[in-house]
Amino acid sequence: MIINPIIPIWLMVIVCILFLCVKRKGKASYIRQILIVILLFVINMRIMVRGGDVPTMMPNVDIVFVVDNTLSILAEDYGDNNGRRIDAIKEDCKYITEQFPGASFSVIAFGNNVQQMIPYTTDATMTVETIGTLHGGSQYHANGTSLNAVMESMQKMLDDKRGNYKILFFISDGEIQSSDPLKSYSGLNKLIDSGAVLGYGTEKGGPMKPVEYYIEESEWEYLTYYDDNFDKQKALSKIDEKNLKSIASDFGVEYIHMTSQSEIHSTIKDLQNKISKIEPTKNMDSKEGYEDTYFWFVIPLLLLLVIDFICTKKRM
Repeated sequence: MIINPIIPIWLMVIVCILFLCVKRKGKASYIRQILIVILLFVINMRIMVRGGDVPTMMPNVDIVFVVDNTLSILAEDYGDNNGRRIDAIKEDCKYITEQFPGASFSVIAFGNNVQQMIPYTTDATMTVETIGTLHGGSQYHANGTSLNAVMESMQKMLDDKRGNYKILFFISDGEIQSSDPLKSYSGLNKLIDSGAVLGYGTEKGGPMKPVEYYIEESEWEYLTYYDDNFDKQKALSKIDEKNLKSIASDFGVEYIHMTSQSEIHSTIKDLQNKISKIEPTKNMDSKEGYEDTYFWFVIPLLLLLVIDFICTKKRM
């Protein structure tokens, strides 16, 4: 048994006490008044008891975030204030999850290695918090960015036989620092229904403060290198839109260069329109549900009100 009060219990207690304080004349009238107040209190509690099996509605939309978590994603060249790419990514992913309530979300991150951070879940808060833990790569552990290593994990996540509408958001700056040339993603395009490739960064590039856990964040320094004249220079990460456009073309989805969150608004609307035309699916595995009982108390309440009304009319 569970309760689901219509108005807060403490407020209903106050209301009931006020009703009882207005004592009516006659013992029978006051007894009816007490019974009516008790019934009102019980009805407000919305007592629910275990009932039969009920089919549960399953989300019919899967959204897969594939997020770049390499050193270059820490570059500071996003927007007018030159914010970090990774911070913008986190905010944009949060916005996307808010636009698809009830969907199932999954997160794959790739950097030095590929991580399936969460399987499909309808918990949007957990999805946002998971993406929020991404911190980019460390200069001492970076082994050169490859955009190919994530393919296998993507295939496993997308080819899951769930039968749901699949939306992919591939999020990266497109930069490759390894000797591994970009391979074609066209073999995966049949596994998704829609989505977008979101590109972060600028052609001018931005400097990076690698994440190093053994020093305070305030002491993190920009990544540097020595040029041909042995002068120390800040290392810059530049977006590679050629790679990102190639991936988008392989998947048959739109490529969006993200300079502000508004860049994705029209894409989100288009996806919402497509989803609105999909019939919800039911889970064949039913779960034990709860049934309302308040209507059983409404019947005696109505009878008491009718009797009280008749008695009052007779006295008039």
